[in-house]
Amino acid sequence: MKKIESFSINHDLLNPGIYISKIDKDVVTYDLRMKKPNAGRYLDNAALHTIEHLLASYLRGSSLGESVVYVGPMGCRTGFYLLLRSTITQRAVIRLVQEAFSFISKYDDEIPGGSRIECGNYLNQDLPGARVEAEEYCRIISSWTEEQLNYRR
Repeated sequence: MKKIESFSINHDLLNPGIYISKIDKDVVTYDLRMKKPNAGRYLDNAALHTIEHLLASYLRGSSLGESVVYVGPMGCRTGFYLLLRSTITQRAVIRLVQEAFSFISKYDDEIPGGSRIECGNYLNQDLPGARVEAEEYCRIISSWTEEQLNYRR
């Protein structure tokens, strides 16, 4: 079986941040790494689920929402993948991610898509935990630059 690109990154060198994971024609996959891999502290599943709902809703509802292809959690619970059309500048992507997580860190309302009818695991949500994780990530990415988007190899 061919090794996929994300498995070729040395996860022992990977720190929280925003990275370009893959460029595939007109789609760029961003690695929104919230936790250091293999360091023993991961996103709690309920907080991760809530972040997923809020992040996807915020990004798709933003002025750049038409360029959002996919937003979803990493199975290892260390962050999210964000797939965007390549027409968005890297600076705009960083700003968008910063704004999204700032929004999540302050959010105090009903979770979008959080009802039984809308979600397959609607009881597994943790808004207070999601806010804490988003606030921590905001501090990490607050001064992120385009030069930092490349993985350390």
